[in-house]
Parts: sequence; structure tokens; C-alpha cells
Amino acid sequence: KVIEKLLVYPDNMVRNLNSLGGLIHSQRILLALTQAGLSREAAYRAVQRNAMNTWEQGTNFRESLEKDPEIADHIPQNELDRIFDSSNELKYLDEIFSRVFS
Repeated sequence: KVIEKLLVYPDNMVRNLNSLGGLIHSQRILLALTQAGLSREAAYRAVQRNAMNTWEQGTNFRESLEKDPEIADHIPQNELDRIFDSSNELKYLDEIFSRVFS
């Protein structure tokens, strides 16, 4: 019954996600930094520094990352593009919905 009565507002969902300034991608940034050779501790400090700036100052997370020399030294622009592209998280959406609602 919950699913039958569920109301979904896609525009509101996107607005809510965007209100976080891109912070939803912080885990993927952390992973990319460790894969680029940064220790987990150093990667965490770099991500946390930029995330807190976004959270406290209302800045855009991606813009903060692009301005951070430590991040720029390890993650090229095209990799940031890939990380901030949410289509990867959505690619199995139809399949998941099909399983749930069939």
C-alpha cells in the first residue's frame, strides 16, 4: 500500500540534491584520490576541507575541488566530469524499478 500511494516529485528531488552543492559526490572523490596515490588519511583531509567549505560557506563543492591544488594535482578535469556525472548512479534505474514493481 505504501508504494501504491507513494507520491514522487522529481523536480523537488533534483532541487534537494542540488541544494547540497555537489557533496553527494564526496565519497567518489575520496576513492579517486586514493586510487591516484594519496593515502586515505590525506585524501580524507582534502575532501573534508572542501566539503566543510561547501557546507559552511554555501560554496559549490566541485568549484572548491577545482581550486584546491592538492585535488587538481591528483584528479584531472575530465575525471571530475566523470565523477560529477550522476548518470552512472541512474543507469540501472529502469531495471530496479522493473524488479520492484513487477
